Amino acid sequence: MSTLPVIAAVDGSDDSLRALEWALDAARRRSAPLRVVHVRQYAHWAQPEVLAAGPADPRDDPVLDSVRTHLEGRTGQPHTQYVGLEGAPSAVLPELGASAQLLVLGSRGRGGFASLLLGSNGMAAARDAECPVVVVRRGGREVHGGPSGGPGSRVVVGLKVDGPDEATLEFAFAEAARRGARLQAVAAYPWPAQPWMMPGEMPPPVVDQDVIEDEARALAEGFLAPYRERHPDVPAASLAAGGDAAGHLVAASRDADLVVVGRHRRHLLAPARMMGSVTHAVLLHAASPVAVVPPAPPKD
Repeated sequence: MSTLPVIAAVDGSDDSLRALEWALDAARRRSAPLRVVHVRQYAHWAQPEVLAAGPADPRDDPVLDSVRTHLEGRTGQPHTQYVGLEGAPSAVLPELGASAQLLVLGSRGRGGFASLLLGSNGMAAARDAECPVVVVRRGGREVHGGPSGGPGSRVVVGLKVDGPDEATLEFAFAEAARRGARLQAVAAYPWPAQPWMMPGEMPPPVVDQDVIEDEARALAEGFLAPYRERHPDVPAASLAAGGDAAGHLVAASRDADLVVVGRHRRHLLAPARMMGSVTHAVLLHAASPVAVVPPAPPKD
C-alpha cells in the first residue's frame, strides 16, 4: 500500500515557505512523500461556484518554480511532487485532505491583510479537511501567562475530561514519539462554578476547587493511561487548570514544538463541520504551530 503524502500548500508568501519547511520535516519523520501544491485563485471577476476546479500546468507556475529553486540541492529530501491547481483555495485546499495524511499551510497567505492572525484559507482547511491540518505561525509571537515549558521538545494537547477524542490524543502521542518529545496534556475544567438558580432556591454548597482539580487530574490520567502503554517512550504529564481552556493552551504554546487540538464532531443538531471556540482561539493566538485533528469516526 502506498504511503499517503504530506501536502504543503504554497502561494509564494513567506508564511507558505515556513509551512513548506515544516512539511518537509514532517514528511521525513513519517518516511512519506511530499506534495507541494499551489492553487491559483480565480480572477476576481470569475464565479468559483460555476467554474470547476482543475489541474493547471505545474511547468508554467512561477510559484512552484520558486519552490523548486528553494529546495534545490537539499540532501535527504523525500520524494517530492509539484502540483498546480486552479480554483478557490478555500474550497480546493480542504478537498486535498482526502488524499493526504497531513495538510500544512501558513497562517496567512499572500493576499491576506496584515492585521489578520489567520487567513480564510487556513480557517477553511482546518474546519473542513478530512486529514489533520497544521497551521504554521510566524515566529516571535509572545504569549503571556503560565510558566515556561522547560528545556527540550514538547508537544501540547488539549484534553477534554468530559469526552476526549481518541484521534486527537493518538495524533499527539505519535507526533511526540516522532520528535523524541515529551507530551503535556492540558485538561481545563470550568471555574469558578456558576450554577443556575431559580428565584427562591437555596444556593448549592460551596465546592472546594482543590477537589475539582484533583478529579479533573484523575480523569485526565485515566484517559492518558492506554496511550502511555502504546507509546512507552513518550514521557506524558497532565496539567489540570481551572478556567479558560483556550487561554491555558495558548500559554502552554510558548516554547512548544506543536499544540494539538481537536475539531468538533458532527451531530444531529449540528450536521455541518465546526472547529469549536477553543480550537478557533488557539489557531488565532498560539505561538507555536497548531495541528487541528478531525474527530475519530463513531464506533458501531
